Amino acid sequence: MGQKVHPKGLRLGVLYNWNSRWFFSNKKAYREALISDIRIRETLMKKFSFASVTQVDIERAINKITVILYSVKPGMIIGRGGKGLEDVKNLVLFYIKKIGTKGKENKIDIKIEPVKKPYLSAYYVAQSIADKLIRNFPHRSAVHNAMNRVMEAGAKGVKIQLGGRIGGADISRREKYFQGTIPTSTIREDVDFAKYPSLTRSGYIGVKVWICK
Repeated sequence: MGQKVHPKGLRLGVLYNWNSRWFFSNKKAYREALISDIRIRETLMKKFSFASVTQVDIERAINKITVILYSVKPGMIIGRGGKGLEDVKNLVLFYIKKIGTKGKENKIDIKIEPVKKPYLSAYYVAQSIADKLIRNFPHRSAVHNAMNRVMEAGAKGVKIQLGGRIGGADISRREKYFQGTIPTSTIREDVDFAKYPSLTRSGYIGVKVWICK
């Protein structure tokens, strides 16, 4: 069961809140808002990957849209004199107009939240391992170093899985590494999960990280 069910999807509404928080009874408006949310989230995560953005939450009201970015280095997004915030606002406006939600969202509010313990965020850990694999670091040392950092940050347990042509091997394989306890099927346990692709010279290596907080 632990491999079949998404750990965050299993706990939605119990431990975790939805990343998009709004409601539309109109099917067309719902579809458009969903597509624009996906586009906004993907673009912001890609554009501000240098600031280690781990999560993007979007809240919609009748005439207001709030975008909350959780970042390890928030100062790099804000920039000098808040120039970065204007870039985020323009990008959100662009996707709202592109999808065609008829410009109902008059006010756009951008919030930048700092991630105080980055090594308790599964997305940040997966991203850091993927970056090391791209730079040709030995995969075992990268994984064990990340796991030690996670346990030092106060986690109960961590599980990391690599899949693909690990170390430039001819045949792809999967490798799993554990430390501590990861109860994947227990709903009351706070388990953070993320997956991140690492494009190495020999092809993609998928990185999956489970962290029991």
